[in-house]
Amino acid sequence: MKKRKERSHGVMINGRRLTFRDRVVRDFQHNWMLYLMMLPIIVYYLIFKFGPMLGLSIAFMDYKPAKGFFESSWVGLKHFKNFFTNYYFIRLLTNTIRISICSLLTFPAPIILALLLNELRNKRFSKWAQTITYIPHFISTVVICGIIVKLTSSTGGITSILHTLFGLPKETLLNQSKYFLPIYILSDLWQTLGWNSIIYLSALTGIDQELYDAAKVDGAGRFKQVLYITIPCLMPTIIIMLILKMGKIFNVGYEKIMLLYNPGIYDVADVINTYVYRKGLIDAQYSYSAAVGLFNCVVSFALVTITNKLSKKASGSGLW
Repeated sequence: MKKRKERSHGVMINGRRLTFRDRVVRDFQHNWMLYLMMLPIIVYYLIFKFGPMLGLSIAFMDYKPAKGFFESSWVGLKHFKNFFTNYYFIRLLTNTIRISICSLLTFPAPIILALLLNELRNKRFSKWAQTITYIPHFISTVVICGIIVKLTSSTGGITSILHTLFGLPKETLLNQSKYFLPIYILSDLWQTLGWNSIIYLSALTGIDQELYDAAKVDGAGRFKQVLYITIPCLMPTIIIMLILKMGKIFNVGYEKIMLLYNPGIYDVADVINTYVYRKGLIDAQYSYSAAVGLFNCVVSFALVTITNKLSKKASGSGLW
């Protein structure tokens, strides 16, 4: 029988220390079926995720489709400078941050919904409640926006209710800047609330029930059980979801914004991603839009990294 000795500085077999290459080969020989299962996923990411990143090079050149990548002239940071000195830069940045922060304020809502559903004694009612809150997620964004536009029109249901209750004039709400943000945030919350609560409900099922039994013996009521057992056990999941949420803070739902906004409310609704869409696909300024999109991605990555480090220092857990 082969003698194998584990040491802190390496693996010894028959008195010979295995190199990194040897360990990789041995692991592949023992787990080749797992690597084979991973192959389609690796190929997918290489083709559809890492492959398109080569196109980021057009952010540093005056890209012309007729000339291609190799014959277009390089201009360095020209497009980045143009964006930072653009008249609309402050407006775009302000709108993006404002909408993102308002969306971030709704982050606790799925957690609260999951806690409420978990506390329901009537399981049949709980299932019905979950189903009803999940349904909006499966409706197309185009359909959702069509419903919103119809309900907030001058003759829509929401406009009529607001007119009856608060005396607001019967006019299209989405044509007024002050109403865009509340409409966007509330409709987004309605659409995603139930679906985002699924992961927290899953985490709740993994909590050891003996903790609750011990708390009951100690005289803890339902509220104290939630406060001292449920929430602390959910905290690792909450932290991971918050880190992921921070990574999307600059990538607000531009598809929905494009379907809801109009030139009359650009001052509050236009964000970086919608600006990239207009410049890239409508105005055909490919290099400029690529530079703006790259700036957006770099900032999002920085936010994820910073949030992860702060989380590890504060709670000892993070995404990596």
